[in-house]
Amino acid sequence: MKKKLVLIGNGMAGMNTIEQLLKLAPNQYEITVFGSEPHPNYNRILLSSVLAGDADIKDIVINDWDYYKENGITLHAGHTVNKIDTAAKLVKTDTGLTVPYDDVIIATGSLPFMLPLPGADKEGVIAFRDIKDCETMIEASKKYKKAVVIGGGLLGLEAARGLLNLNMEVSVVHIFKYLMERQLDETASRLLQKELESQGMNFLLEKNTDSILGKKRVTGVRFKDGTEVEADLVVMAVGIRPNIALAKESGVEINRGIVVNDYMETNIPHVYSVGECAEHRGIAYGLVAPLYEQGSELAKRLAGVESAGYQGSVVSTKLKVSGVNVFSAGQFTDEPGTRSVKVQDDFDGVYKKVVIKDGKVIGSVLFGDTSDGSRLFAMIRSGEDVTGKEKQVLLGDSAGGGAKSGVDYVASMANDEIICGCNGVSKGTIVNAINEKGCTSVNDVKYCTKASGSCGGCKPLVADLLTHVLGADGVKSVKEGICGCTTLGRDEVVEAIRKMKLTTSKEVMNVLEWKNPEGCSKCRPALNYYLGMVWPEEHEDEKESRFVNERNHGNIQKDSTYSVIPRIHGGVTTAKDLLKIANVAVKYNVETVKITGAQRIGLYGIKKEDLPSVWEELDMTSGFAYGKSLRAVKTCVGQTWCRFGTQDSMKMGIELEKRLERLYTPAKTKVAVSGCPRNCAEATIKDLGVVAIDGGWEIYIGGNGGTDVRPAELLVKVKEEDEVIEWTLAYFQYYRENANYNERTSKWVERVGFESIKKALEKQEDRLALKERFEKAASLTKDPWAEIVNNEELRKSYESIITPELSAIEN
Repeated sequence: MKKKLVLIGNGMAGMNTIEQLLKLAPNQYEITVFGSEPHPNYNRILLSSVLAGDADIKDIVINDWDYYKENGITLHAGHTVNKIDTAAKLVKTDTGLTVPYDDVIIATGSLPFMLPLPGADKEGVIAFRDIKDCETMIEASKKYKKAVVIGGGLLGLEAARGLLNLNMEVSVVHIFKYLMERQLDETASRLLQKELESQGMNFLLEKNTDSILGKKRVTGVRFKDGTEVEADLVVMAVGIRPNIALAKESGVEINRGIVVNDYMETNIPHVYSVGECAEHRGIAYGLVAPLYEQGSELAKRLAGVESAGYQGSVVSTKLKVSGVNVFSAGQFTDEPGTRSVKVQDDFDGVYKKVVIKDGKVIGSVLFGDTSDGSRLFAMIRSGEDVTGKEKQVLLGDSAGGGAKSGVDYVASMANDEIICGCNGVSKGTIVNAINEKGCTSVNDVKYCTKASGSCGGCKPLVADLLTHVLGADGVKSVKEGICGCTTLGRDEVVEAIRKMKLTTSKEVMNVLEWKNPEGCSKCRPALNYYLGMVWPEEHEDEKESRFVNERNHGNIQKDSTYSVIPRIHGGVTTAKDLLKIANVAVKYNVETVKITGAQRIGLYGIKKEDLPSVWEELDMTSGFAYGKSLRAVKTCVGQTWCRFGTQDSMKMGIELEKRLERLYTPAKTKVAVSGCPRNCAEATIKDLGVVAIDGGWEIYIGGNGGTDVRPAELLVKVKEEDEVIEWTLAYFQYYRENANYNERTSKWVERVGFESIKKALEKQEDRLALKERFEKAASLTKDPWAEIVNNEELRKSYESIITPELSAIEN
C-alpha cells in the first residue's frame, strides 16, 4: 500500500521535488497537491514575459493539467491549506477538505513585501507576484496611463518594462543611488539605466517614499523630500518574505523562514519544507537553483536514497533585464585586499569585471555579454588558483593565454552543477540523458530533461555538453519542430497530412513517429486545427484536443464561472434581443453585464450547469468569444446616420460577420468596417480592416491593437461590395492555409512578408479558388450552442461542476 504524501504549494520548488521523487520512487507515494492559485504549476520567473506580452500564460506552464493526471497526482488548485494537524497527520483547507498524510511538504513560497506606507491600501496599489497581479496590471493599463514602480531591483524593472509595453508612462522609484545594487556594481548599473532610459523608462533615484496619495484610488506618490509624482497605478516591488503563516499556525519551528536541517526536515517528524519559505543554516534563498537543489535532496530523503544532505548553495544571478543580459556572482565589488580585471566597450554595450583575492576568483559582474558567466561561476565555486593568469580569466587568448573553450569548460564542470537555471537541470542529468536515452541534439535534451526549455539561455552550454560527450560528429543539428514531440515543422506536418491523407491526430503521431505518442498540450490543438483545415469534411473535430474554453464554449473566469457573449453581427442589435438578454441576466442573477470592447454584450458569472439553459433562453448564436476564430466585426454607423459617412459600414460589417463566423482560424481574429476615412471603427488596427472612401473601399490587413500594437497595411482598393467580400474571404482562407497554429495575422504578415501575401491574392482566379475553399469549410460548421441545447447527451456534460479546470492555457 502506498504511503500518502501531501505537497502544500503548487509552485516551482515543491513540484520540482515531486518530479525528482517520481524519478527515484515512482510507486512509493499516493500524492496530493494543494495550490492556492487556480492554475497548474507555472514558471513564476517568466511572469514578466507574460506582462511584457512576450509570452502567453500557457507558455510558462511547467506541468499542465495532463501531467498531474498522467502521474496519478490529485491536484486541488484554488484550495488554500490553513491548518496542519501534526498530531493526527491531517491537512485542512479553507474549502473544507481534510486529507491525511504520512509525509507532508510545506512549500508555500514567499509573499511580496508591501511597504507600510500611509495610503498603501488604496485602490491601484499592488504587488507583482502572481498571475493575478499580471492580470491586474494589464487591466489597469486599459484605463490609466501613469504608473509608478517602487523598487529598482530586478522585479521592479521587469514590472516597469511590462507596463511600458502596455503603453503606460512608467517611473521607477529607488531608494539607492543606482539600480539593482544587489546584483550589479555601479558601472554596470549606470549602463543598464542608460539603456532603460532609451526605452522610455524614467528613474527617480535616492527617493524615500513617504505616502501614497489619493482618495479611494491612488493619484500619486509623495516622497520624504517633499516632492511628488503623479500615478494611476503603483506597483510595489521591494522584496519578498518567506510565507510561514501556515507553519507558525501548525506549531512548526520558524525563524525568518521555516527552520529545516540538511534533509529539509522541520522540528516535527514527517513534516518537511522546501523552497523560498524554508530557512537552511540561517539562509532563506530566493533564487531557483538553490530551491531545486533543496528539492533534489528532499526527494532522495523521501525515496530512501542515502545522500550527504543539502549543504547550502553558492548563488549566481544570470538575467535578461528588458532585453539586456546581466550576470553576477560572489563578491563583485572592490574591497580592500581585492584586485579586479575590467573590460568596458561602450560601442557594443559590454562591461565585464572579475574580482580576485588571494589568487582566486571571488566574484564577477557581466553586462551585455554574459557568455562567460557559467565558466566564471564554476571558478568561483571551485576556488581554482589563477595566480599568474589573472588577465586570461577574463581576456582569454588575447591576454596571452589559453582560456577554456566552451567544450573544455563544460567538461570541467562537476556533475551536480546546474546547466539550466530555469528548470534546475544539472550537468549530470543531461549527461545521463545523452548516454542512456540517446539524446543527440539540443532538442532531444530539452524533451528529455527540460533543459533549455524556458528562457533558452543555456542552449550553448547544452550544445557544448553534447559535443563533449558525443564528439562533434555525433551531435545532430535539428531544427525546432512544432513542439518537443517532433522535429517536424508546421509545413512538413501539413504537407504530410495532405499527401498521406492523414485525418486524425493519432494517425499523424503514429505515421510521423512522434516521440511522445500522446502528444502534448502544444501539438494536439495544432494538429486538430491543421487536420480540420486540410480535410474539413473528413476530419472529425477532436474536442479533447481543444482547450477548456473551446470545449465548454465559454470563457472560464477566475471564480470558475463562465461568460456568455452572444453573436451581435456588426455590433447592431434589436430591442427584442436586448430584452432577451436582460431577462436572462435577471433570471440567472448575472453579476456583471458588460458592453465589450467589440460592440457586444457579455454576461459574466454564469455557472457551468446553467450554460445550456442560458443559451437556450437567449436563442441567439454563439459569439465565439472563446475561440480561435472570428471574434467580432466592429462598425461605425456609416452613411446611415453619420454626416461624414460615405458607405453603409453597418451593412458591410453585418455581411462580413455572417460570412466569417464560426470557422476556425489559426488564432483569434478581429475585423472592423469604417464608413469613411475618419475611421471611427479603428479598422487599421484589426486583422482585417475595411475603410470606406469615395466611390469604393480600402482593405487593410495584419493590424493588431493589443499589447503588440501594429498598424495594418493597405492590401487593395476596390469599388464594389462584392469585391470586399471576395478579397476578405480569400485573405482569411490564405491565412488559414499558411499560418502557424496560434499565430496572429500581425505576426504572420511580418513573418511571411506583406508583399508575398499581396502577390498570392492579386489574381482573381486564385482569390476565387481560395474563397470557394473558405465557403466550403464554412458551410460545414454548426452553431455549438444550438448543438448542445438540442442534444441531451451533450447537455449532460454540463450538469455537474467539475473541480475547477481553470486552464490559464487559454485566454
